[in-house]
Amino acid sequence: MIRGLLILMLFQGLGELISTSFSLSVPGPVIGMACLLVALLLRKKIDTDLAMVSASFSQHLGLLFVPAAVGVVSFLPVLSTHGWAVALVLLLSVAITIVTTALVLRLLSPKITAAESDEGSGKAKPFKGR
Repeated sequence: MIRGLLILMLFQGLGELISTSFSLSVPGPVIGMACLLVALLLRKKIDTDLAMVSASFSQHLGLLFVPAAVGVVSFLPVLSTHGWAVALVLLLSVAITIVTTALVLRLLSPKITAAESDEGSGKAKPFKGR
């Protein structure tokens, strides 16, 4: 488990180094996460320690939103002035995200052939789960 944490911290440090060295506006942890993704894709395998740490972090993901909530509370005067604009932007960004996700899913999902459809009608079979 320590090895998995070390891997995550090394990639975060690499991202910080890249962000600072090239004066990028992208945060270092985001660059580090992208570097980790590339490394995992090239390896085509996930280290067991890294998988354990990732699963552990995923179980406690809600705790990562606490700093964001504190930041929102510290900007309450700004929100009271521009609250409607912020709410509108949030709603639009959620709608754009949903539409984009649906389009990407539609483009990347395999096409249903006539043999897989119900009697060749073009209708998909209902999902029965695992």
